Amino acid sequence: MPGLVPGIPLRRAPCLLERDGRVKPGHDELLDQEIMPKHHRDPAPPGGSQRQLRVGELIRHALAEMLSRGDVHDPVLEKYMITVPEVTLTADLRLATIYVMPLGGKGEKEVVAALERNKKFLRTELAHRVNLKFAPDIRFRVDDRFDEAERIEKILRTPGVRRDLEAKPADEDQ
Repeated sequence: MPGLVPGIPLRRAPCLLERDGRVKPGHDELLDQEIMPKHHRDPAPPGGSQRQLRVGELIRHALAEMLSRGDVHDPVLEKYMITVPEVTLTADLRLATIYVMPLGGKGEKEVVAALERNKKFLRTELAHRVNLKFAPDIRFRVDDRFDEAERIEKILRTPGVRRDLEAKPADEDQ
């Protein structure tokens, strides 16, 4: 189709072209560039935006305080000490994934099920404690980072890996 220039959005390409599809004089260098706003070119930070991280921390602190003070009246939750290591949010701050882990690692499914049962109450309380335009929907997941760290620690303690770590590389002898 005449008038389309690769790499340039359709809405901007016609300004660089004549009616017959030729490039306007003096606009050759623009064809090699991507014409798009800077915020569309830069990839998102790995942990989310600054606002996502800040709101996630506010939710994490509020929920940890509620659980430690016993504000949630559930026999399962009263039986366990629960840590909240991380809260991640979607870019629009509408969905919060809350990672939880009972101390000792026992009863993970039981704790997540109890938190899911009390989700409505927790969301309402978070809305009161964290000042946001919309209270995010919340979902609970078991934090498996501790299991992953233990798995890596076991691998590092194996005799083969320990031998390789203690051996000096050939470059260090000189």
